[in-house]
Amino acid sequence: MSDVTLITGACGFVGLAVTEALLARGGTVVAFDRAAVPADATARFAALPGRIVPVQGDIRSESDLISGFAAAPVTRVLHAAVITAGPAREKTDAETIVAVNLQGALAVQRAALAHGIARFVYPSSVAVYGQQPEGAPPFTEDGTWPRPVMLYGITKLAAEQALARLALVNGLSFAAARLGSVFGPWERDTGLRDTLSPHHAALVAAVAGREAVLNTPTRGDHIYVRDVAAGLIGLLDAPALSHAVFNLGSGVATSAADFCEALAAVKPGFRWRVAAQGEAANVITHVPFSRPALDISRLAGATGYAPRFDLAAAAADALAFYGLSAPLRA
Repeated sequence: MSDVTLITGACGFVGLAVTEALLARGGTVVAFDRAAVPADATARFAALPGRIVPVQGDIRSESDLISGFAAAPVTRVLHAAVITAGPAREKTDAETIVAVNLQGALAVQRAALAHGIARFVYPSSVAVYGQQPEGAPPFTEDGTWPRPVMLYGITKLAAEQALARLALVNGLSFAAARLGSVFGPWERDTGLRDTLSPHHAALVAAVAGREAVLNTPTRGDHIYVRDVAAGLIGLLDAPALSHAVFNLGSGVATSAADFCEALAAVKPGFRWRVAAQGEAANVITHVPFSRPALDISRLAGATGYAPRFDLAAAAADALAFYGLSAPLRA
């Protein structure tokens, strides 16, 4: 393939997954991140046919972005750099959350426009929908009114709307993908992801041979990261897009308990249960309310997207991934 993709936040969870998928099909990726590419990712990527060009920099720095775009003939951008903030960070550093998640996004788009980029894709989040009434139908891009609860969801919504508007007035092909709750390979504590998925904690327990003890699991659209990568690449590849916002999920609502059940079916000896009243849990679902599934029909129509990994396939693939790489880190 001839396209060169610049990925911001390339050393984060979603960034690494998309980088891996692009390299696997022979693509060139400019991996832009404040951090260096992790050693385990470097080792895996070396065996793939594509080319990775690491560039360390801050998305808020114009000179760093110029260096990123100068590293290779970039034709499209996936802007995945973000602070996935929890309540503690909201209390102490709200300004940085806004600066990175909103102002940083605008800085990357401005650099993309200056370099004549053809397609700009922005991973947004199911968090923009917030808490909807009990029994609400699946989330749709135009039919569900966004009600973000936390600053993360608020900045995601603000960024996708600002990016879409400025893309329109500047003639830039743009898509925002509202991701479901992502889990799977490459998830780790990077210092910018405050709430790791309960699925990750369950995998930590399974690999370590410990029992998984869950807090009260809520339901939502949990999507395996390899499906996320495929959906985002579909938006990067699509010759034309008739909408600016797309849901990207599994299309079904599941819980951490459902994943533990699937994990137990493929991992002999893995045990799990819901914590008794007053007992500490080691698998934490951070969203305190259930959410319906995402309606993914718009994305399917635009790109042919269809999720490949149900919970059983995701459990088997994740265990295979961690069995072949460095020890799983909490």
